[in-house]
Amino acid sequence: MNARWSARGLALAGAVALAVPLSAAPASALAPAAAAEAAPAAPLTNLDHLDFLLGSPTPAGVEGHTTYRLAEEPTLLAPWTYADARDGGTFERIGGGALDPATGDWGQGAYNADDTTRAAVVYLRHWKQTGDADSRHKAYELLRTVAYHQTTDGPDAGNVVLWMQPDGELNPSAEPVELPDPSDSGPSYWLARTVWALGEGYAAFADDDPDFAAFLKDRLALSRGAIEREVLSKYGQYVEADGKRVPAWLIVDGADASAEAVLGLTAAVRAGDDSSTTAARELAEGVAAMASGTSREWPYGAVLPWAQSPAMWHAWGSQMPAALAVAADVLDDPALADPAIADATGFTTTLLTAGGPDNGWFPSPTDRVQIAYGADSRVQSLVALADTTGSSAFADLAGIQAAWFFGGNHAGARMYDPATGVTFDGLQPDGTVNRNSGAESTIHGLLTALALDAHPAIAARATALTSVTDRVGLTFVQAEDATSTDGTVSTPTSWTGESSWSGDALTLKPGQSATWDIGSADTKRWVEPVVFSQPGEQSLSRWRGNGVLKLTGPAQGISPTPGALLPHALTAPVSERQTELNVTAQRGDLVLDGLIVRPFVSRLVLEGAGSRSELVQSSAPGAQRTAVSGGGTVRVYDARGRLLRTTAFDGEISVLLPSGGFRGRGALRPRHPSSFWVWGVVLGLGRDNRARTEGCAPNRDASARMPRPGASSRGVDRLHHRLHVPAVHGARADRERDGPRPEVVRDGADAASGRRHDVRDHRDAEPGGDVLGAPPRARPPRRARAG
Repeated sequence: MNARWSARGLALAGAVALAVPLSAAPASALAPAAAAEAAPAAPLTNLDHLDFLLGSPTPAGVEGHTTYRLAEEPTLLAPWTYADARDGGTFERIGGGALDPATGDWGQGAYNADDTTRAAVVYLRHWKQTGDADSRHKAYELLRTVAYHQTTDGPDAGNVVLWMQPDGELNPSAEPVELPDPSDSGPSYWLARTVWALGEGYAAFADDDPDFAAFLKDRLALSRGAIEREVLSKYGQYVEADGKRVPAWLIVDGADASAEAVLGLTAAVRAGDDSSTTAARELAEGVAAMASGTSREWPYGAVLPWAQSPAMWHAWGSQMPAALAVAADVLDDPALADPAIADATGFTTTLLTAGGPDNGWFPSPTDRVQIAYGADSRVQSLVALADTTGSSAFADLAGIQAAWFFGGNHAGARMYDPATGVTFDGLQPDGTVNRNSGAESTIHGLLTALALDAHPAIAARATALTSVTDRVGLTFVQAEDATSTDGTVSTPTSWTGESSWSGDALTLKPGQSATWDIGSADTKRWVEPVVFSQPGEQSLSRWRGNGVLKLTGPAQGISPTPGALLPHALTAPVSERQTELNVTAQRGDLVLDGLIVRPFVSRLVLEGAGSRSELVQSSAPGAQRTAVSGGGTVRVYDARGRLLRTTAFDGEISVLLPSGGFRGRGALRPRHPSSFWVWGVVLGLGRDNRARTEGCAPNRDASARMPRPGASSRGVDRLHHRLHVPAVHGARADRERDGPRPEVVRDGADAASGRRHDVRDHRDAEPGGDVLGAPPRARPPRRARAG
């Protein structure tokens, strides 16, 4: 938080109590984000397993590749890509692709720039947080390796070779092929992550080792130059993808890749590198322009990751809100934080109540494998928002999300072990844990651990909540599961090129009907049929009691293939008592993948060792009343994370949720049954809210919330003020002021678009196999090895 935000935040936080302890809590108890409390007994960050992964390549001279003091220090440092579990809790380090026993080379390599860059960030952050000399040394060595991957001259200067063999030989064209090929021939994820590492490296070494920092600044300028040449030359230009206006100046058309570059650029700017300011701002504006949806319609306020598809969101690499929150602070532009706040209060709460950080909603929740990269990306975004805005709403949510690593997931599985530093590679929808622990999983488990060590209150909450005991949220009904239909069921190729069918398709011709059993519910529900339509193709369908759906297939634009698989909200909700949904096609073919069903009120309950926390989200157009039992404290926030009120209760309480809002309630009890902490949150959400309900401030239209190129700063302190001043005059004293993307094969790329997806160490969410629900391997591969 910059000085101006920090001063205002401290003054406001000091004026209120976020929760009240009935007696002193032990170190393991959960306390409110703004309350003084004991941290966990020992740091959560354990670098042992990442240390184990490190290898020491010694590269021979390669034209166009060198690094700092290479002649004096010829040995580099890099983490092995994979670590497969072996008997007795041990691991074997593995490279990517097939091993050639004659040469010792792998089809891809032993090390890669993606992991080396992010490992450098881990050691940098650990060194700066703890002063650890060994972490400083390893950060230095890893950054030297990062620089060696860069191409220093020629038309591709600043771009990055992805793969390195065990002996240090670079492999610019891996097998299986990844795009761009050669890997330094164009913009890439590994270019973005190189900027991330170099930016944080420059900031860390600026005062500690000015000579090395100057080298890092020069190398940052080298890769930033490639981005300016190949990406930001299109700054301010917009194109269309399936009828949606999207920015043309994102790295590999990715808000996700661009966000990771923004993290490095803003770190450099904060440390005094003014030459990175323009690129940081322009990329951040492109990321912000990818915000989409409303409180009741896909994607519910999310910042989407890929400009070529408005039908895709994935958890891995989803640090877009983190980058926007940091950029809003560093660049003194609160408009950049608006999409990040909407993502947190609208989409992240939907994701949590629906099941957690799924690999991919394409747009239905198709890939429900969960990995550390996805969970950590959500944690980093919420922590960054908490730091930037000072709102305890985001700290509360960060604790709930980070609990995923400690058992707060659908399997109750501990995915990160602070005793060993091991983070497992993946969690299957059926609860199976892939117990391999490669570099990517290890790195992102540690990035979350570092964030928690830096935020003891969030850490206390995350480590206390070790199981999910109730969850009611967004669900999906397959079209082919209709209880009655005279339509035709077919099986399309899963991956469309920009999204993914969840299974079969149901086609209804004019006059044909279908009925689905959707069960009853405690609240009304929104229903969004997921419909495939070709450009210009028209259909009209009548949904009995829920309105008419009239569609025209959008123009293809830059999307990889014609035709769009998109959700479309019905005009009227489904009542609590309605158990069936019926549709009749009236004009044109209606091609359905399924139905997204989203309750007005969604709920997530986490518990563990006498602790309990409950999150409740509302997507209703008006105020909703719901009951909470068990005793605790309810905190109510509005759509911008402003705390509206806090109420303590015993037994049961009826709470009025603001329109389109979320609320949570929790009681956290320490080891001693005679004492406990209590907490809770309520957040009013929705861009279409009305100011009349529960003090929710008016919300702007999504387009009005997006920063425009060249927009002037409104003063960062204004955002912090909006987050902490209640919207209701005369507030009571108890109101506080306060590659192809879904190709789930390791680090693949879209053969048509050059887009790479980075779903790597979760490649074996099931040991020895690909992630369940992944699109077929005919699409671009990730870094996977057979079996």
